Amino acid sequence: MPTLVLLRHGESTWNAENRFTGWVDVDLSTLGESEARQAGELLLAEREASGLDFDNVHTSVLTRAVRTANMALDVLGRSFLPVSRHWRLNERHYGALQGLNKAETTERHGADQVALWRRSYDVPPPPLATDDPGHPECDPRYRLVPRSVLPATECLADVVKRLLPYWADAIAPDLLSGKSVLVVAHGNSLRALLKQLEKVSDDDIVGINIPTGVPRVYEFDATLELRAEPRYLGDPTAIAAKAQAVANQATTSAAR
Repeated sequence: MPTLVLLRHGESTWNAENRFTGWVDVDLSTLGESEARQAGELLLAEREASGLDFDNVHTSVLTRAVRTANMALDVLGRSFLPVSRHWRLNERHYGALQGLNKAETTERHGADQVALWRRSYDVPPPPLATDDPGHPECDPRYRLVPRSVLPATECLADVVKRLLPYWADAIAPDLLSGKSVLVVAHGNSLRALLKQLEKVSDDDIVGINIPTGVPRVYEFDATLELRAEPRYLGDPTAIAAKAQAVANQATTSAAR
């Protein structure tokens, strides 16, 4: 039966600085590199326990996801696997908030406003100006992507909309053919996928936080209906603490 594993990249340098990152291409922190390797170790233990092995890998085009996948696959001894990279798996675009410290932004605009920008399902932050050098159209990664679909800001509903075509065209066909698939992406792109897979409501998805560097396993039947409860690999207490750290980012100056 097909199996899907979702993995959020390890801590990035801007995660460590508690900054809105979005589509800005920052690297892993030292801790993030360790989390990527630990994810590989968790997947290795799962392979030894259940026989789970991967056939295909999908990542975003952002360095922190690419390197997390590479490091985890190295630990697994599966660096030879075919990898597909696509911008539709990118993190949510945080618009004009990108680069700003989350706690300082809360002090400036108020907790309610930042919570609305950061966590509401359908309210995007202020957009980047069209001539901003940080706009995706200035990045060579997206030179072949029609400008009309490149975001200047996004809410989670926008991420769901742009991610689902990739799920339908690339990931789901892999699973339907019986393959086991690893997807390495970002907190919000994985929340968008989790929402689809677990049929989470618009209201409830707001409260879900995905921890860095912790694999989440989905087991399907031949029609891609879940045949078991999704599960994280690793220590539940440590996983809960990581998820809570994500939730606290807007109120702490050094949250991950």
